[in-house]
Amino acid sequence: MKITDADQQVLSVLRENARASTADIARRLKLSRTTVHSRIERLEREGVIQGYTVRVHDAAERGHIRAHIMITVLPKRAPSVAAALHAMPEVRALHSVSGPFDLVALGVAPSVEAMDELTDRIGAIDGVERTTSAIVLSAKFER
Repeated sequence: MKITDADQQVLSVLRENARASTADIARRLKLSRTTVHSRIERLEREGVIQGYTVRVHDAAERGHIRAHIMITVLPKRAPSVAAALHAMPEVRALHSVSGPFDLVALGVAPSVEAMDELTDRIGAIDGVERTTSAIVLSAKFER
């Protein structure tokens, strides 16, 4: 699938606000509404845009603890560990990474105690060898 510069610009606006109207995107990018609409349809059809999501304002989860949980997985167990983590709603994202860890999860919990319980549950997953956590102090920006 070929993504043009104009496609990248449309995607950039949608990353900021997935609910932006075609007319708003067209005005912002100085393109016609028809052009924007057909680009978005093509990007969806080709699977470039796989869906739309909600970003929750920090105030809505004020006081919640966010942590990057680095996970070392036993060889050949990554798929089953990823499936178990996917089933945990507190795990908001999971990335496979290079380096001393195999996976990095973003966990969100309402309290330190709940985060401790989450990391214990992650550590108890069959195939997880070790976890290390880093509490997020603040987000400078997210896209």
